[in-house]
Amino acid sequence: MNIGQLSRRTGVPIDTVRYYEKQRLLPTPTRSASGYRHYETNDVLRLNFIRRAKALGFTLEEIRDLLALSSAHDGDMAAIRSAATDKLVDVEQRLAELTRVRDGLRQLVDACPGHGALDQCPILTALGGEA
Repeated sequence: MNIGQLSRRTGVPIDTVRYYEKQRLLPTPTRSASGYRHYETNDVLRLNFIRRAKALGFTLEEIRDLLALSSAHDGDMAAIRSAATDKLVDVEQRLAELTRVRDGLRQLVDACPGHGALDQCPILTALGGEA
């Protein structure tokens, strides 16, 4: 299949497919005599893996590591589980930080009447105040 067909089958834009090739997440495809890239079913599977891992928050470097671990057929799943556990811890930390930010913003919004002089705005006062 050509790059357009691969893109349609996986939902990954053509430019992203090329980028993943440059980043060596996808193997360099064979080329036809006219220079068109030619992809196989394994490329579809690999691209779907990358897309799903990205959706779960894995970075391209982490995905590269997961792909390397998954290609070690004699390996153990412990390393994959460890990588997923590390990502989960990271996500939970980011969620806690976002919760803290949301709560702080909620307090500021609740304290602001939404009308009146700017020099009386509790949001501007809080943001501009001394730490």
